[in-house]
This record gives sequence, C-alpha cells and structure tokens, in this order.
Amino acid sequence: MCAVTSLGPVGRGEKSSAVERSPKLDLFVPLVWLGFRGCWGVKGAEVRRRSKEAAVSKLRREARRPRHYEPVRERRGPEPRRRALGGGWAQAPSWPAKFRSHQRARRGRGDKAPCQERPPCCLTHRKAPRAGRGRALGAGAGQRAGPQADRGQCPEFARGGEVAPRMLGSPALRGRRACEAPVAPGAASMAQAGNTGPGAGGHRGAGTALGRAPWRWALALLWLATAAGGPSRRQWPVPYKRFSFRPAPDPYCQAKYTFCPTGSPIPDMKGDDVIEVFRLQAPVWEFKYGDLLGHLKIMHDAIGFRSALTGKNYTMEWYELFQLGNCTFPHLRPEMNAPFWCNQGAACFFEGIDDNHWKENGTLVQVATISGNTFNKMAKWVKQDNETGIYYETWTVLASPEKGAETWFESYDCSKFVLRTYKKLAELGAEFKKIETKYTRIFLYSGEPTYLGNETSVFGPTGNKTLASAIKRFYYPFKPHLSTKEFLLNLLQIFDAVIIHRHFYLFYNFEYWFLPMKFPFIKITYEEIPLYNRNKTLPGL
Repeated sequence: MCAVTSLGPVGRGEKSSAVERSPKLDLFVPLVWLGFRGCWGVKGAEVRRRSKEAAVSKLRREARRPRHYEPVRERRGPEPRRRALGGGWAQAPSWPAKFRSHQRARRGRGDKAPCQERPPCCLTHRKAPRAGRGRALGAGAGQRAGPQADRGQCPEFARGGEVAPRMLGSPALRGRRACEAPVAPGAASMAQAGNTGPGAGGHRGAGTALGRAPWRWALALLWLATAAGGPSRRQWPVPYKRFSFRPAPDPYCQAKYTFCPTGSPIPDMKGDDVIEVFRLQAPVWEFKYGDLLGHLKIMHDAIGFRSALTGKNYTMEWYELFQLGNCTFPHLRPEMNAPFWCNQGAACFFEGIDDNHWKENGTLVQVATISGNTFNKMAKWVKQDNETGIYYETWTVLASPEKGAETWFESYDCSKFVLRTYKKLAELGAEFKKIETKYTRIFLYSGEPTYLGNETSVFGPTGNKTLASAIKRFYYPFKPHLSTKEFLLNLLQIFDAVIIHRHFYLFYNFEYWFLPMKFPFIKITYEEIPLYNRNKTLPGL
C-alpha cells in the first residue's frame, strides 16, 4: 500500500505544526497525493519497479499487438477491493492510474474485456438499460445493472446508434454466447473512445458520466424553471377572466334604476350603408345630479351611430346592472358566511340619441365613418364580448403614480368597453379623426398584491377563519343604506383601514387579493387616451 502523509494548508507568514513549508514541499504534496490516488490497490513493489515512462511505452506496444482471449470461468468471489472502495479507476487522475498490473493495463484499451470481469458483448453497442434496471436512478450505459448483470448479462452501451441483436436463452447461456461472440468491427475503438481511464473501471466511469449527466442537467433546468415560475413571478396585470356564458342574476340583487329599460336588438345594416360613429360622454348620474360629478371629472362614456340610408340613430353603452356601489363592494348577509356580490355589467343597445343629455354637460362628436358591413361585423363581436365579459371592475391598481409604473389590475368599465369597440373598428378598417379623447379612471396604489384565494378556500369549511373575519370586517363600513351619522362613522373606519393601516381587500376574477396600500392611496384622473388607427392599436383592453 502507498503511505501518504496529509499536510494541511499553511497561510502566508504562518508555520505548519507538522513541518516548515518550503518551495519543494509545494510541489511534493500534490505529487504524493496523486500517487496515493493512483496506486490504491496496487502492490508497492510493483509501483517501485515500474516508472511512468516505462508503463506508457509498454501500453503503446501492447496497443499494436493483436489479442485473442479464450472464455474464462465466471468469477464467483467477492468484488475487487477497488470497486468496494467506490468510484472505480475512472475517478483517479490519468497518469497515476497507469501504474497498475499488466492485465489491468490491457483491459484499459477497450479492445476486449475478460469475461469474468466484463463480458465482451459490452462492445456490441446494445441499447442503454431502461430506467429502474440500474443500481441507482440515472444509471448510465456501461454501468452494472444490479442482479441481472451478476447472472451473466452484459453491460450495455448506446453509442453511435448501433444496437446488438437480442440474445435469447437463460442468463448464464447469454453470458457464454457473449464471451464466444466475435468483436464487432470498430467496436474496440468506440469502446476506447468511451473510456475515461484505463482498466475495467474506465468502463464504469464512462457509463456513469453518460448516464448521470443528463439527469443532473434536467434537475438543474427544473430548479431554474421552478425559481423563475414561482408565485413571485405571477403575470401582471392579472388578466381579466372571461366566461363561456352569462349567468342569470340572483333575485336578491335589485337595481334602484332599471338596467337598459328601452333596449332593442342590434339591427342588421345593408352592406353599402354609410354609418357615422359618435363619441358620447356625460357626467355619471347626470339625469339625477346634473353636472355635480362632472366637476369631479367622473364621466360616463358611450358610442352613437347614425345610418345614412334610414336616418335612424342608435346608442350603445356598457354599464353595471345593479349600480356602481353594488359592483364595487359586497353585501354582508347574516345567513351567509361569505360576502355576497351583486356584480354584473352588460352592453345596452337602443334606438335614438339623447342630444340634450350628451351635449349639455358632456360631449357628442363624430369620430369616424364606417360601412354597413363593418357595422355588422362589429355587432357580432359586441355580442360575443358581452357574453364572456360579465362583471364590472371599478379599480385600476398601480404600483405608483409615476409613468411606466407596474400595473397590478386593470379596470373593466364603460370607458374600457368604448375603447375596446374603437380598437375593433380600427382592426376592421375604420379610420378615426384626430381629436382629443379623455376618460375617467379611478386608481388605487399599492405594493405587490398577495393572492388569498376564492370564496370556497377562504370562507369554506376548511378556510382560514381569521382571514375570513378580517375580510368581512374590512367590507362592513361599505354597506349600503346608511344614515348620515352611520356614514360618517364608517368613513372614519375606512380611513383607518386604508390610510392608517394601509390595507385593502380586492375582489377580482371572483378571487380575493390583499393590497398593501401606499401613498397617495387613491386618485381619480381624467386623462387622454388617443383614438386608434389601423397601424397602431393599444393592447390590454
């Protein structure tokens, strides 16, 4: 055995407790360590008798000499110690590994292995073993396949696309046939190319590297994909959820003002008709409060049409079925554990344009001209959009008021319907006039939202009772039908929750989110969004 003394590293200006460090020692330590790795399991007398140059020269001479092996009886003893110690010769450095016996050196060239150690059929390039047959997950080609290999089956290589013929019979008979089979042309050179070091252990090392490397790469890629696709990498803004059909409203939900009282089906226009398109805008609830909300720039948007052939006018708008408050905040019903939402929005189409309503405190201006065919295509799109986009969303949630800030959630209201319709008309070939168009938007500002769950996961039997109570406690001050005193008291509670404690619970896509609020918390803007054209459209509407 090779005796090696291990010396620890010595820092600059320090002395080792074993021996004083010298320049020669810096070279001696790695050489001795390499010799220790290379001569493991080799007799000391044989190492002293052979030098590195003599061993290399002998290997080269043996490579040019033809070899003929006879079948040898299968070894029935314990595994060699070098295998029990783990890793095989392929793990040792290249040049010390050549200090081994003549028999092991001959096996290292890969021309043909003795049958008691490796049957020669490993050079006939059979397919790689299936997963589970190896000693461990990911066992590669050339690695022993557990009990099956011990009974005489050959280690398998999958190199160059060659496949050995299937061997029939008992395992022992297959081992004998393999040992008596001639070596395939070019097999020795390919086996040698697959080795990483001399000796039979070279086959083990090569197979291990070939088998384990793909698994290591796969695990690394899986870890990267998990890190990149975790919860922190959620898509922003959260896409508005569409549905396959519109559900019937719950009888509990009653509107104070009837939705679309004079609604009518969208007519089918003649293809050669010329349709004028109008932008309509007026203060919210102008019919009740006049221009009061107009001073706050809280405006409602719609679209008007006029047919040149029939002379008829039409109005199309999209708004909430049960008023804005019901779509923004829920009802807390005593008989129900979860908050109850009366939230739906829909398109309304009816004949006529109320000129006084739109002109007096708002806007009525022509923005485009389209054909009857374009109108009919738009009408088909409106029906599909109305059936799949069923709920109203008041808030647009941003990370900050700065330009280009992250958008967490987009609103889905009357102005977004008008913008989507303009975009569709532009895609169908409509050309809009260059006029200023402004829209009302209500913003909340928060840090990155946290997903809480849907109604079942939060308020169900297995839900988080503490979280459920917090959500209901937050929504309690927003309940409708309050006296003036109750309204003022609740307003203080809202100020405490949103401004002082800086939290807000948002209901979006029928799911609950927590918003860590930040300054300036809430803001109403009246900003311009340009009209579309065929060459430029804005996404996300």
